Amino acid sequence: MHTYAAKLGKRIETIPQAVMDAWHAHPWPGNIRELEHVIERAVILAHGASLPLEDVLPTRRPAETLPGAPLTLAAVERQHIVRVLQATHWTIEGPGGAALQLGLHPSTLRSRMRQLGITRLPPHG
Repeated sequence: MHTYAAKLGKRIETIPQAVMDAWHAHPWPGNIRELEHVIERAVILAHGASLPLEDVLPTRRPAETLPGAPLTLAAVERQHIVRVLQATHWTIEGPGGAALQLGLHPSTLRSRMRQLGITRLPPHG
């Protein structure tokens, strides 16, 4: 952080706890460069001695494609995982669980779900 602050002629003295919490909660699927870019962006957007939280962390959205356009590998993986989860009634572990059907360890499946932004929506009713 201090490297980017010095490079940009800024003095950052504090990182608010909310920013640290958000950074710790983020899955960081990319390499260290992704974290470096987020820190640099936070320093650029800082208007004082504290780093901002808003508009800094990358957001993960399901891949959007045009009709007939090829799907990305992540989009295909996401669709497949969601279909298996739906077929198993969102059971991740156990004999009839999605992890077993996908040939994954349950913790690996949970990690992929976080990375791909897969969450179970509450039932309508």
